[in-house]
Amino acid sequence: MGTVSIDEFKALLKGKGLKVTNQRLIMLDTLGSNPGKHLTAEEIYNLIKADHPDIGLATVYRTIQVLMELHLIDRVNFDDGVERYELSHDAREDGGHHHHHLICVKCGKVLEFEEDMLEGLELKIAEKTGFKVTDHEVKLYGYCNECGGKTD
Repeated sequence: MGTVSIDEFKALLKGKGLKVTNQRLIMLDTLGSNPGKHLTAEEIYNLIKADHPDIGLATVYRTIQVLMELHLIDRVNFDDGVERYELSHDAREDGGHHHHHLICVKCGKVLEFEEDMLEGLELKIAEKTGFKVTDHEVKLYGYCNECGGKTD
């Protein structure tokens, strides 16, 4: 995902009927400027406070809640007890393409895998059961290249 512009964020906020505030724009811009990093609330706060010391941690948490309710950001859980955040599928430049997470069980590194091979499965599920899949999340656990995941 490339960096999403402030104008695109403003359009997203207005499209959701939400007031455009500096805090919301700064939060969205911070997440959009850090693709693939899966930031915690504290990491978002630390990135913001250098340029915007008037924005406190409580404001970051409140803004996260609002942006999640509006489906502009997603909470990501890698089963390590830490909540992280990223732009939602709707807010991504790639038009909402699903991406999946590859999680190293040794070092904890998280990689994004951008190929969506589940679209065919979702169609088959709909045909056979009438169930319409609206979203999915895939986490694959294993070893990254640095931890012995290389296959020669």
